[in-house]
Amino acid sequence: MSIIIEFFIAPDDTSAAGIVDSGPDGIFDTLVCGNFDASGAVIEWESLFTGQSFEALVASDEPHMVACSGEGGSPWLFVISGALQAALVSASAARLAEVGELWIQERAAEGEVFDPEPVEELLSDLAALARTADGRGHGVYCWMA
Repeated sequence: MSIIIEFFIAPDDTSAAGIVDSGPDGIFDTLVCGNFDASGAVIEWESLFTGQSFEALVASDEPHMVACSGEGGSPWLFVISGALQAALVSASAARLAEVGELWIQERAAEGEVFDPEPVEELLSDLAALARTADGRGHGVYCWMA
């Protein structure tokens, strides 16, 4: 099964929730990627950026679910935490590459294989999206279908 993942910028949860059925294309600035567990990835990325444990982040209800639709809860969307957004906004290219490599190692320990170049590109593009969102006073959301 293929997963469609779109990170996007929205002013608030209500605005973001309005696209749960159709997706953010053509409505919000988006970053399209695919076929990995984005909800797990954002927890792992936040853990790598901030030093908080994966378990503590899950216990604090990260990532925060905003809306879901359809049978089996798909499509659905969540908002990345303010801490992860801030970490992405302030991250240098070297820090993004470091976190990407650490994440690749974590995934490899679970039997998943990711190439470094696309991961570095994804985190760089996500950081750029976070900077745009931050400049507008908006949040970064993720829609998955």
